[in-house]
Amino acid sequence: MRLNLRQIEVFRAIMITGSISGAARLLSVSQPAISRLLAYTEDGLKLQLFERVRGRVQPTPEARRLFAEVDEVHRGVLRINDLADELRAHGTGSVRVVASPSAGHSMVPDAVAKLRRRFSDLKVEFESLTLQEIIARVATARADLGISVLPVDEPTVNVEVIAEGSLNVVVPSNHPLAKQRSIRARELAPYPLIGFGDQTPYGHIVAKALATRAEPIRVATVVRFTPDACAMVRSGAGIAVVDEFVLRGQAWPDLVSRPLAPRTTMKAYLLTPRFEPLSRNAAALAQILRGKTGPTRERKTAAT
Repeated sequence: MRLNLRQIEVFRAIMITGSISGAARLLSVSQPAISRLLAYTEDGLKLQLFERVRGRVQPTPEARRLFAEVDEVHRGVLRINDLADELRAHGTGSVRVVASPSAGHSMVPDAVAKLRRRFSDLKVEFESLTLQEIIARVATARADLGISVLPVDEPTVNVEVIAEGSLNVVVPSNHPLAKQRSIRARELAPYPLIGFGDQTPYGHIVAKALATRAEPIRVATVVRFTPDACAMVRSGAGIAVVDEFVLRGQAWPDLVSRPLAPRTTMKAYLLTPRFEPLSRNAAALAQILRGKTGPTRERKTAAT
């Protein structure tokens, strides 16, 4: 037997309320109706979803595993209803964007501002996520566009380079290194460094760029995202090595950035679903992202 939306709705209601009576109140139906549908569902699935303990229902391990997927379906239905409401009210819809924190700090807001000047009633949903989260959202069409500052090798998404930059050293304006035109890794050794976990893709890139045979560089504070590193530098906690994208748009006017020598190239990648066409809004935003960062230097599309 396959679950229908009504069975999913009832199952979810029991899970979140913890009782048959609570589910009945939530769905505005009678308790016997909930009990009958639950019994029919369990019989059809050949699974016991709930154990009856002292007049209450306790979810089985199978029910808990099923609930994770059911809740995702529920959120999908809500998004569909929200989109229908927007289309009915404005005819413009929405666009969902996910990005690396670096790109999300300046590139995405600038592009969204330009998009909204064209579509003033457009609803934009934006989140800063990790690389794996970005890929998962775009690959399953839960996001229209993704922007990553880390290389992407994933067959379920199309990947396009939309910008190129480099790693920079960020210091307070009164720091001794601020007087230099560029900074070598060995020159960071005397100062506390705001770094990233070596086990992360971003941390690996920075650690490789800072590898030196001279005095080892001490990481005094570990953060996850580049905007956090810049905030730490601004507070006086140390200096940091970050990509150029997080520094664009005058986001940190009280900080000074200098190129890390030798140059370590960083790129910004646009991710789109391989198996879903872009909506008009998403295509417009993609064009803005391409245009606002100069000509595309490289294009990579998943092999068919």
